[in-house]
Amino acid sequence: MSAVALHHVVDGPVDAPPLLLLNSLGSDLSMWEPQLPALSRRFRVIRCDTRGHGLSPVPPGDYALDDLGRDALALLDRLGVASAHLVGLSLGGMVGMWLAAHAPERVRRLVLCCTSARLGPPQGWAERARTVRAHGTGAVADAVTGRWLTPAFAETHPDLVRRLKDMIIKTPAEGYAGACAAIEHMDQRADLARIAAPTLVIAGRDDPATPPAHARLIADGIPGARLEVLPEAAHLASVERADAVTALLLDHLEDRAAEDAGMIVRRQVLGDAHVDRAVAGTTPLTAPFQDLITRYAWGGVWARDTLDRRTRSCVTLAVLTALHCHDELAMHVRAARRNGLTQAEIGEVLLHTAIYAGVPASNAALAVARRVLAEEE
Repeated sequence: MSAVALHHVVDGPVDAPPLLLLNSLGSDLSMWEPQLPALSRRFRVIRCDTRGHGLSPVPPGDYALDDLGRDALALLDRLGVASAHLVGLSLGGMVGMWLAAHAPERVRRLVLCCTSARLGPPQGWAERARTVRAHGTGAVADAVTGRWLTPAFAETHPDLVRRLKDMIIKTPAEGYAGACAAIEHMDQRADLARIAAPTLVIAGRDDPATPPAHARLIADGIPGARLEVLPEAAHLASVERADAVTALLLDHLEDRAAEDAGMIVRRQVLGDAHVDRAVAGTTPLTAPFQDLITRYAWGGVWARDTLDRRTRSCVTLAVLTALHCHDELAMHVRAARRNGLTQAEIGEVLLHTAIYAGVPASNAALAVARRVLAEEE
């Protein structure tokens, strides 16, 4: 099935880091309204209706998870967004896992809320789809809202319960049923290890739809993932524990600010071609290291203004020469040229280093420098 043009709304500064929010089964983009004021001050927030939901198109028939994933990619393409932070709840989290595993270059940081990598039994989803197609989404609205909120919270917020129930009832039956099929056939457990994006997993302690055990499986399967279990929260934790979820999102996503700044400096010093190769070659094994150097070496030390970049290049060339790090040295000879050092100045740095690190070390470094500088001629 080809991608559809999702209905969407964009809020926040146009030059802020993009953040894509993906909603749950039976909801629309309004489910993220509790988080919107805080997120839109810091991010370019993109909210969308899943196919078959809200104001998005409603293709007939069963949907597959990759259909929903490709819809999201098509939306990012339409908006000119190369990569974005991604937050998904329930079905949105399932789509988020698919995107992070199958299009890792498009996902910066990932938050998976109240979701599952495998949500059986399959026959239950097939039966729900048949019920909705026969009797409409109103036939399941009470049961769904009963899982979305804890009984105590629902009892004290009757107006909210009515709004949520109305949102479910307004969801097109064909769209709801089609999305049920995506969940029915989904099993992403084997793909979790492929996810390299820094990931936060959030669970509601009292969630009857995706209990915390589902979140633990996801967090255990994704390298370096962090798990948070919220008390007094059922399936729609973003609504019931809005402040807590918002705080967790900001803590996880704003941690990227140093990485975003580091990536800018890294590209300025090393060049786009080198950084693009490094990013393309990132695996779950190397992702934490790439995150470390981008955040702390490039976003931290190299971004300080106490020394200018020419000076930092001189220091780097000297240290790499002394440590016989010739592969890294070649990269930083190129960086030194990009930072404004002349060939003569690079030679002077290596001559000076010979006095303090030894002639053999500088002799080997000069050989590397000759080769790299010759490539520029």
